[in-house]
Amino acid sequence: MPYVSNTDAERAEMFSAIGVDNMNELWKAAGVTTPPPELDRFPAGKSEFEVTRFITDLSNRNRYGLVSFLGMGYYDHMIPAAVDAIVSQYDFATAYTPYQAEASQGTLQAIFEYQSMICRLTGMDVSNASMYDGGTALFEAVMMAVRVTGRRRAVVSGAGPAIFRRMLRGYCRNLDVELVEVDPSLCGSRPEALLEAAGDSSACVVVQYPNVFGTLENWSDFNAVLAGRKVLSICSAYPTALALARTPGEMGFDIVTGEGQCLGIPLSFGGPYLGFMAVREKLMRKMPGRLVGRAKDASGRDGFVLTIQSREQHIRRQKATSNICSNENLCALRALVYLSCIGKQGFVDVARRAADNAVRLREALLAIPGVEPVTLGSFFNEFVVKLPVDASEVIGRLIDRGFAAGFPLGRYYDGRDNQLLVAVTEKRTVGEIKRFAAEMEEVLK
Repeated sequence: MPYVSNTDAERAEMFSAIGVDNMNELWKAAGVTTPPPELDRFPAGKSEFEVTRFITDLSNRNRYGLVSFLGMGYYDHMIPAAVDAIVSQYDFATAYTPYQAEASQGTLQAIFEYQSMICRLTGMDVSNASMYDGGTALFEAVMMAVRVTGRRRAVVSGAGPAIFRRMLRGYCRNLDVELVEVDPSLCGSRPEALLEAAGDSSACVVVQYPNVFGTLENWSDFNAVLAGRKVLSICSAYPTALALARTPGEMGFDIVTGEGQCLGIPLSFGGPYLGFMAVREKLMRKMPGRLVGRAKDASGRDGFVLTIQSREQHIRRQKATSNICSNENLCALRALVYLSCIGKQGFVDVARRAADNAVRLREALLAIPGVEPVTLGSFFNEFVVKLPVDASEVIGRLIDRGFAAGFPLGRYYDGRDNQLLVAVTEKRTVGEIKRFAAEMEEVLK
């Protein structure tokens, strides 16, 4: 069916469960002050064709073809055509889950190679066979730290993506886990405040790299202090940045997670996306999900098997390390094909062009009267500027001119209504950057 209607009683039950009384309150909670009036006049008693046409007409009102400068964890990267061509082959595009090694050697080998690439990218020892998305992977890392240390307290930097922090709060809401969020500085984390909050009785500290404001921070000394306290360090990383920046492994992190959307997966509303996780070897058996290893059969031939299967389908439920999700095998395959297509040097070139474009755009924006810098330290492809007016207003006006201008920080951070987070990838041309800066200047007049 194209849609399933809900009765008034069912709607009331759902509203009660999420803590609102009606749709208007729900829209308000989602940050939408004036929802489209058509959504309150959904046709009743219509045929399937009429309902489908109504929904299609609403969908056609979406703005397509915007030049994107959006970021905050999800990025408009170039995807080689070969990725779709390879992944769409019937050998790969299947719902089959690779339990039986004798029936799925190709799939298991692909996962093994994906794990190897994630380890090289992050500088870590062991990767699992992928996870649902970046947010759930981060929660799984926190729960792994709780299991390893026996402690129930996790400290989280406020300089991480708001959506990830919200997911952590949601998953931990009914668990015996205390989340402590530390407010960020103007353009970065506050290591001294994180260390103070962690003390020597926390399971872990969670940071973002680069942070949500685009700043690259060196966590080596910080992680050394945590190691002395036997507090695990967790890094949620942006994979493309790791092509140029120091890897989490080099800085001494214990667990690395992240959103792999930038690795050959197109942007969409909610996914499907890809979560990755990599750890130190000593934590390997505490990882959630699956891990593919290479072994030899009775004849001495190389083969691939599920070395670790710590899900409740495979072992006693009380011993399971995760009940959230399976691996995102097809998305992990996309990441593998993407990285294979562009190669090691190609991946570095993608990152370098994104970084160069970010510097070019920042200089162009700061040349506009009234625009001030906020991000002052090292950054990769994102940065924050302060506008002379509310950033949300500017974004709305630039959408009408064909640009998705960035993310207004005031939506998640108090007192930052005039601050705009702008992201640039290798897809943005010099012409697009110049036109964006010119349109921004025109809007601010």
